Amino acid sequence: MNPADEIVDVVDESDVVVGQATRRAMREQGLRHRAVYILVFSPEGQLFVHKRTATKDVYPGHHDVAVGGVLASGESYEDAAVRELDEELGVRAPLRRLFDLRFESDGNAVNGVAYSCTTEGPFRLQEAEIESGRFADLVEVIEWAQREPFCPDGLEVLGLYLDRLQAAARNRSR
Repeated sequence: MNPADEIVDVVDESDVVVGQATRRAMREQGLRHRAVYILVFSPEGQLFVHKRTATKDVYPGHHDVAVGGVLASGESYEDAAVRELDEELGVRAPLRRLFDLRFESDGNAVNGVAYSCTTEGPFRLQEAEIESGRFADLVEVIEWAQREPFCPDGLEVLGLYLDRLQAAARNRSR
């Protein structure tokens, strides 16, 4: 099946399903949908960054700090995260649910859930979606994102993750 013909749930701001649409119609009409984001860390704490293929339907050719994607109609966030990690990187790893988020930019309206995992692979990159990828230190990723096009929703997830780490560190030091 052509990915553009996949059926996805259309949701409202509260994440209540209000209808279904093809992925193509969802993109063309900027309909709010569900997606998962997985921050993949190495055992040494580096983050996996990949470059999306030029044929992706949103943010083609951009770098991304999160693997993941759109949920199929009726799919749970957790099931989608497991599926996306396997499809995009060819790995299975224990997932940690981090937080829910809402993202809206450039006609891309998403209700999402962010996860993280730790794995060193080996990875089998999904050719249709990922051109290349590698682990990088967080400082390098932040500098890199100032020079190259990165997916804004992935950067939002990373920013929220880092904010939570800082808040937890402040709370521990009190």
